[in-house]
Amino acid sequence: MSQASLHRKVKQLIIDRLQLEGMTPDDIDDAAPLFGDGLGLDSIDALELVIGIEKMFGVKIQDEEVGAKAFTSVNALVEFMRSKGVSEGA
Repeated sequence: MSQASLHRKVKQLIIDRLQLEGMTPDDIDDAAPLFGDGLGLDSIDALELVIGIEKMFGVKIQDEEVGAKAFTSVNALVEFMRSKGVSEGA
């Protein structure tokens, strides 16, 4: 699988876990901020994503500082997961 497919899986996880009805993975820009002016996620959403990432990919986000960096954008989240051994074929 390509790197694009891992991005797509992460975007679909975001949509599914946060129940973003009417959105598709194509609606989420890889480089757009997940919080604030991007998708507008909040701390409750972050917790939901942490749980989803752990369940789907087996990757734990150890603390708030690590999470803050990982959840900057889809690109940052995919890079974090790859650094933890998640491959494009995950």
